[in-house]
Formats: sequence, structure tokens, C-alpha cells
Amino acid sequence: MFYGTMKVAIGGPLKLAFRPWVEGLENIPAEGPAILASNHLSFSDSFFLPVVLDRKVTFIAKAEYFTTPGVKGRLTAAFFKGVGQLPVDRSGARGAGEAAIKSGIEVLERGELFGIYPEGTRSPDGRLYRGKPGGLARVALATGAPVIPVAMIDTEKIQPPGKVVPKLMRPGIRIGRPLDFSRYQGMEQDRFVLRALTDEVMYEIMKLSGQEYVDIYATAAKRQIADAAKAEKEAEKAAKAALAQAAKDQAEKEKAEKEKKAQ
Repeated sequence: MFYGTMKVAIGGPLKLAFRPWVEGLENIPAEGPAILASNHLSFSDSFFLPVVLDRKVTFIAKAEYFTTPGVKGRLTAAFFKGVGQLPVDRSGARGAGEAAIKSGIEVLERGELFGIYPEGTRSPDGRLYRGKPGGLARVALATGAPVIPVAMIDTEKIQPPGKVVPKLMRPGIRIGRPLDFSRYQGMEQDRFVLRALTDEVMYEIMKLSGQEYVDIYATAAKRQIADAAKAEKEAEKAAKAALAQAAKDQAEKEKAEKEKKAQ
């Protein structure tokens, strides 16, 4: 009930303001469990996708959204619970992965829709990155639920990093046909199977989204970008220091020449 109330309260204004377009709604089953595997461009992805669906879809979110103290923290927790988010403690990588898998299985066993971002984090530059095989593949094989590839379109342009006020524009959602992985049933411990299943889903997402595919994890790409930014900043600092030293040396040289002429 709370989900429905929050969907009306949030979904109505979102639809009115941004008018998201959607293709492939017929691929969402009217009932029964299914996994929605989506690319991840923006914080808003978890809001725009549920807005266009008649059924409830549950995503996982970091536990900090649910445990922040104070009035603001309680309101934030209520908001995320209301829009179908489940808290997962990400302090330990392995523990977080197991918690996400357990949460996904529980949602699907109730016959509901479970949403997951195989990249594991938002794309740092709008490209599609390698999917992590643990969560998506293991949940799919443990439950036998079909995997429905989803592509979010242009959501990263609505509120780019550093922008406070969102840009009013039409994002899009493309929903692909369900993928059946029953041929891999009972093979959830085979890492090659997990990799193959994940890669197949990512390929379908790439076709739907039209994104350039990068065969590294988004987390690694973010580290590379951060390292490059740090190196650039250090190089800029070194260049400024060199220029300052050169100016100082020139000033001292000119001073010495003046003193020599005065003698």
C-alpha cells in the first residue's frame, strides 16, 4: 500500500515533468517472478523504471540510505522503502554480494519483480561496462526466473554530476524480450557459466541501449578516472611550482644584475 501511495506521489509528478517514453512494455509479465537487468546511468534510474510499470519492482540500495540518524535520515529511509528499495550493507564486498543475492531470491520467491544493475555501479561516462557475474547470474539460476534486459536512455543527461537542478528532458526505457537460462540450471557454481550468462545479458542491454561497450568493470574505470584526475592535478601543481620557481630565479637574477651595475 505504501508503495502504491509513494508511486502516485512521486510517479505522477515525474511523468508529468519528464514524460518518459517506453518501448517493450509487453515484455513484462502480468504476474510471476522476473529479473529486470538494467544498465545504470543515473541515480534516477530506480525511479523512472518503476514509474512506467504497472507492477512493483524492487531494487537493492546501500544500507546508509536506511540508517542515517535524525529526522532527515528517517524521512530518507521511509522514502526508499516506499519506492521499493531494499537495504544491503556494502561494507564487505563478499557479504554485500551474498546479502544482495539473498534479497533477490526472496523477492522472486514471492512472485515479484526484482531489479538489478549488473554493472554494480553507475557508469562514469555513459558507456556500458562489463557485468559482474555473481549477483545476476546466481539469482537467475537459483530461482529459474526469466531475465528481462532493460536499457535506460539519456537519464544521465537529466542531472549530470555537479548539477543541482535537473534538466527537463524526456528519458527513455527500452525493455527487451525475456531470456531463458534454464539450460544452465544446477550450474550456479560454475564460474564460466556465470560469466557466459552475464555476458549474454549485457550484450542484449548493449543492443537495446546503443551504448559503447567497455570490457572492464565500471568500478575499475572509476578508479582509473580518479587516478588520472589525481595525476593531472599533481602535474598541474608541479607545473605551477616550476613556474613560480622560474619567476623567482629570474627575479633574483635581475636583482643581481642591477646590484652589479650599481657597483
